[in-house]
Amino acid sequence: MRIIGIDPGTAIVGWGIVDVEDGRPKAVAYGHITTPAGMYIGERVLLIAEELEKILDEHVPEESAVEELFFSNNAKTAMTVSQARGAILLTLGRFGVTVSGYTPNQVKQSLTSYGRADKHQMQMMVKNILHLPDIPKPDDVADALAVAVCHSFSRKTAGLIGK
Repeated sequence: MRIIGIDPGTAIVGWGIVDVEDGRPKAVAYGHITTPAGMYIGERVLLIAEELEKILDEHVPEESAVEELFFSNNAKTAMTVSQARGAILLTLGRFGVTVSGYTPNQVKQSLTSYGRADKHQMQMMVKNILHLPDIPKPDDVADALAVAVCHSFSRKTAGLIGK
């Protein structure tokens, strides 16, 4: 099973591809899509979609895990990131990739067994679970890999309970 994990954003979209072999996730590729500061949001979401299409063409994931948005303060940021997330979901749908969503707390709980783990704890778990030489940078890439790992664990659990 090949899974793409995505951490949506407008300036940086983190992505990570994992293969699940014998119930264990293994990193295949990871990186980020960046859009220039000051670019109109319509151009940004188009660029995100076009770059994601290239990644999907190259790696051909079967399933995806996209981080759910959580904003408590800045409505303007929430709106623009929601627009980027919409472009991501549309692109995944066009490629026939199944989409699952996970909140940041669900991802933290899945990887660390603690829903309030800090960023460094999460990054170290991604590094250790995937046997990476270093913590992926920027942070958005580590977050995307964490979402993909979370999905691989959720699939395994669902399989164990017959869902």
